[in-house]
Amino acid sequence: MPGSLPDWLSHPEPRGFRPKRKYRTVYISDVHLGTKGCNAGLLIDFLSGIECETLYLVGDIVDGWRLKKGWYWPDEHNEVVRRILKMAHRGTRVILVAGNHDEMLRAYAGMHFGGVEIADEAIHVTADGRRLLVTHGDAFDGVVLYARWLAFLGDKAYELLLKANVGFNAARRMLKLPYWSLSAYLKHRVKNVVQFVCDYEEAVAHAAREIGVDGVVCGHIHCAEIRQIGDITYYNDGDWVESCTALVEEADGEMRIIDHAADMREREARAKLTPAPALKPEREKEPA
Repeated sequence: MPGSLPDWLSHPEPRGFRPKRKYRTVYISDVHLGTKGCNAGLLIDFLSGIECETLYLVGDIVDGWRLKKGWYWPDEHNEVVRRILKMAHRGTRVILVAGNHDEMLRAYAGMHFGGVEIADEAIHVTADGRRLLVTHGDAFDGVVLYARWLAFLGDKAYELLLKANVGFNAARRMLKLPYWSLSAYLKHRVKNVVQFVCDYEEAVAHAAREIGVDGVVCGHIHCAEIRQIGDITYYNDGDWVESCTALVEEADGEMRIIDHAADMREREARAKLTPAPALKPEREKEPA
């Protein structure tokens, strides 16, 4: 029937091997679906293990820049989309704040697709009454704003770094080692990058102060952070290309960063240390 919902939205969830964590709000950004650097498998694992009242997709969920150059969309990327739509169908409010890589969605701000609200930015009120500006953050990146050609040049160099990261982790998987981001490690040790991040955070906090909110949630620079800058609390939810992090709000309004890649490493380490259950000896048959 035209316009009817797909059957898979109503399919029951498979029985999980761990209890779902419940949050009031979850923020994720910079997934970059459509690229080989996207850690879709880790994101699926994260989304499968949570429940929340509101899910903010804080920009660059789909990488339109890459898809213009060539189509790349494996099944795992479809599964991320299905997982998000299922959450929306089952009562989670899903708000997609468009970023620079999925800027084509900005033309649809104010509209709903499959239960997902599209927005340029949003104001979120926490459980403890604080008002937070939710924005992707590219508007505060002088390189993207004032020199678009330079942004694309930097994007190309970054793409090469992420390709190296993919190859590096493929080798780690062959050695049965967990995910670890080479690109994030190198990025946090380049002085100019560290200075850019600090300047960016200050610019975002200044803009939040100008509009009279208590804090700001953004993404864009792939650096998860909670930092007090004067009277403004700056939150960055990180990314799902390098660090694989999310920002969550607990029921009482407390905000914290979830490092899912680190959680996976700990889970795998515990699994290795947990002895396998002993097999019960078969009972001998009694003689007839």
